[in-house]
Amino acid sequence: MKIDWDRRTCARKGHVTYAPDDPRLRVRLHAETALGEVWRCLRCGDFVLGEPHGSGPAADAPLVPRGKVLRDLFILRFLAIERAVRGVFIVLVAVAVWKFSNSQDAVRRLFNENLDVFRPVFRHFHYDLDHSPVVGSIQKAFGYKHSTLLLVAAVLLAYALVELVEAVGLWYAKRWAEYLTVVATAAFLPLEIYELTEHVSWLKIATLVLNILAVLYIALAKRLFGLRGGRRAFDEERHSASLLEVEESAGVKV
Repeated sequence: MKIDWDRRTCARKGHVTYAPDDPRLRVRLHAETALGEVWRCLRCGDFVLGEPHGSGPAADAPLVPRGKVLRDLFILRFLAIERAVRGVFIVLVAVAVWKFSNSQDAVRRLFNENLDVFRPVFRHFHYDLDHSPVVGSIQKAFGYKHSTLLLVAAVLLAYALVELVEAVGLWYAKRWAEYLTVVATAAFLPLEIYELTEHVSWLKIATLVLNILAVLYIALAKRLFGLRGGRRAFDEERHSASLLEVEESAGVKV
């Protein structure tokens, strides 16, 4: 059974009605009944008994998440979840680096002891741990100074903070978060491309493609940096979209 998310939202938050000044629109969103006047909800399209919640020019109608706006919000919240997961993961990595910096010698001894245990097992599967890039990277990390590891942990925490701030802002569809996401994501694209030249993996490719699509979508769809008319065109489009989408959902051609 298909779920009507517009009506579910109205059941939870209440209907949103509006009386436009334009008589042509007003007559299509209003009706008289034996119980009194009713107005069409801007979110779900149902008629609601009672006075409208607001009135005025059609362009000033309240913007409710539905139709195209709801799709945009869904995409932003998907990106917000991805940023939040990434931010939490980076925090965990930073904590691990910080703990490692305080017990570097003990971790080195434990790693070497386990490496001696697992070396024959991996050799049985024709995998040489002594020439493994992962093992080599870990052994190289053991040579870093304590101060260097602390700096790495601090940088990781700062990066995680940016990701978490992006996540919160995108979840609430804040325009400043959209700018921050585009700038921060685009800044790391050259590094991601460079990493692909060093070692190709499906995870790196997927991450790069997702970030490129996120930058292009947010910058173009939200008209950032003056693209496609900039902020003014974005506001005009969104303010006029609500009533038009209600008419379309009701099968009325404008």
